[in-house]
Amino acid sequence: MTDESPTLFTVGTRGSELALVQATATEGLLAAAFPDLKIERRVIKTTGDRRTDVSLANVAKAEGIFDKGVFIKELEQALDEGDIDIAVHSLKDLPTVLDSRFALAAVLVRAPVRDVLVTRDGGGFESLPAGSRVGTSSVRRAKQVTFLRPDLEIVDLRGNVPTRLQKLASGENHDAILLAEAGLVRLGFLPETSVDNGPEPILDMPGLIAVRLEENTFFPAAGQGAIGLEIRAEDTRSRVFAESIGHADTWLRVTAEREFLRLLDGGCHTPVGVFSSLTDGIIHLKARVFPEAGGDPQSGEAHGADPMATAQSLFQSLK
Repeated sequence: MTDESPTLFTVGTRGSELALVQATATEGLLAAAFPDLKIERRVIKTTGDRRTDVSLANVAKAEGIFDKGVFIKELEQALDEGDIDIAVHSLKDLPTVLDSRFALAAVLVRAPVRDVLVTRDGGGFESLPAGSRVGTSSVRRAKQVTFLRPDLEIVDLRGNVPTRLQKLASGENHDAILLAEAGLVRLGFLPETSVDNGPEPILDMPGLIAVRLEENTFFPAAGQGAIGLEIRAEDTRSRVFAESIGHADTWLRVTAEREFLRLLDGGCHTPVGVFSSLTDGIIHLKARVFPEAGGDPQSGEAHGADPMATAQSLFQSLK
């Protein structure tokens, strides 16, 4: 159990390279805001990390875990038992509706939200030959690839970011893979911004070339690029710490995106792309939704100052 000392605060995280970078960022902000706080880290292996024997879409089914729980179940258990005070998540892994014992208390400043196509020759989607094998574990990404290029083959891809890059570099199973821009930036494989959005090298991975895909073409996941801080719902102390390092503009945007997903009753494997921007206090929201029964996707857009109302407007605009 966590020491009851008011100066001790335990951060829980998955053990992947990206998760540890995100935990380090959280701890750094906490240390700067609360210099007297003693911060400890607990690394927790989740079901999603452990079950690499089946595709990600089937992990929850195989384990009997609802929705996105494959990457949060064990972290929430540690929260519930008092072993950690806060859980650091990639927000897109967190369900839109949490158990009443837990709460999303804050989000950190958002990283770039796009998806990235990585190949060995530097081309974009249009340059991939028919029959090329594109690796991803995301149903959303797979549906959009099929929508944009029905002549390409989707191949399941598991593992952390460096492992996925190495699998592509080996050339055995994939001609291209799709990854989140935020993860590549946070791990140092890409700079935060590109000069012209053209092909650029993956740093420290010779022979791999990235193309950042514009949101209007390839819609990101709700919450993509954001780090979410989950606490026990009644833990006022942890809420104060989390809110003190939270980013207000990111909170507005992801609240709108996640509410839209909730209105769709969309889970982590529901093929939904949604993204937002914030200009002068106005949220601009766009989405692409693929029907579970198949067929052409629906799309819509909305704007407004209130994230919940804007999400409702977007939901009603789908056509």
